[in-house]
Amino acid sequence: MVSIRDVAAHVGVSDKTVSRVANNEPNVSARTKARVEAAIATLGYVPNMGARLVRTNRSGVIGLITDVVSTTPNSVDIIRGVQDRVSAAKQSLLIANTAGASEIEQRIWRTFQEHRIDGVLFATMYHRRVSFVSRPTMPTVLVNCTAADEPDMPAVVPDDYEGGYVATLRALDQGHDRIGFITLNPKIIAAELRGKAFVDAMASRGVAIRPEWVRAGYLGAIGEERLCAYDVARDMLRATDRPTALLTGNDQIAMQCLFAAQSLGLRVPQDLAIIGFDDFQMISAQVIPPLTTVALPYYKIGERAADRLLAILAGDASEAGVERLPCPIVVRASG
Repeated sequence: MVSIRDVAAHVGVSDKTVSRVANNEPNVSARTKARVEAAIATLGYVPNMGARLVRTNRSGVIGLITDVVSTTPNSVDIIRGVQDRVSAAKQSLLIANTAGASEIEQRIWRTFQEHRIDGVLFATMYHRRVSFVSRPTMPTVLVNCTAADEPDMPAVVPDDYEGGYVATLRALDQGHDRIGFITLNPKIIAAELRGKAFVDAMASRGVAIRPEWVRAGYLGAIGEERLCAYDVARDMLRATDRPTALLTGNDQIAMQCLFAAQSLGLRVPQDLAIIGFDDFQMISAQVIPPLTTVALPYYKIGERAADRLLAILAGDASEAGVERLPCPIVVRASG
C-alpha cells in the first residue's frame, strides 16, 4: 500500500507537506500543491481517514439529508449544486433520503453523529418550515426550508415573494388587467408568499382582483394533494366574462391550463396568456407553446447552502439567518 512517505519521496517534499495537500490545508504553494496532487494520482495514494479523524476530529465528510429531493427530477438540481461545491472543497458528500418519515430522519441524524460527520445540509423538496424533535448539535444549514422554532438558523430558500411579484408584473406589462391565479396548495409557504406578491403587485398598478378568479389547483392535505387545475381552469375560461391571463402555482398547473384552453378553442397566447412557476423544463420547454415561467434557482440554492456550511466549518460565525435567492422570469411563448 502506498504511504504518505512514498508520495513525499516521489515529489521530494516532507511528509507534512503531503499531509497538508491531502487535507486541503493552507500554506502550500500552488506549484508544490500541483506536484503533490499529481503524485497522489500517479501512485494511487489514499489518505488514512481514520488517522485524520483522530488527529483533527474532522471526518472530511458533509452529510446531506433530504426528504424526497434525491428522487424528484425537478428538485435534484439542489443536490448537483451541493455536490459541485463540496467536491471543489475536496470534501466527501454522504446523501441520506428520509422519504418523509420522521423515524428514518432521526436514525440518520444519529448515524451522522456516530460517524462524526462534519456538518449537515438538510434539504426539502418544497419551501416549507420544518421542526426537529431532537437534532444533534452539529453545524447545520437548511436548504429550501426554514426552521419553525429557530428563525435565525442558517437557511437558503427561493424568494417566492419576489418571483410572484415578477410574474404578476409580466402579465400587467403585457397589457392584461383581467388576471386569474390558480395557486398551489394554500397551506404551503410558497403559495402564501406568491399570493401576497400577487395582491401587492396588482395594487401597485391599481388593478382590481376578482376573488372568483383566484383558486387552488390542488385539493387535499399537504403531501396528499390531488391535482384539479384542469377542471378549475376550464370552469374559469368557459365563461364569457373570463380572465385573459392566468398565473399559476407551478408548471404542472400551467400545463393543465394549456390543455383546458385548447379544449375550449382558446389560443395561447393570443386569447389567453399563461405564466408558470418552477421552470421544470421537462414541462416548460416541451409543451406547445413553451411556457413563460418563473425559475426556481435550485442549483444555486444547493451551491449557496454548501458554501455557507463550509464557511461555518471554517469558523465564520456570521453565517446565520435566512438567505433568499432571486427567482428570475424565463420568457418563452405562452405569455
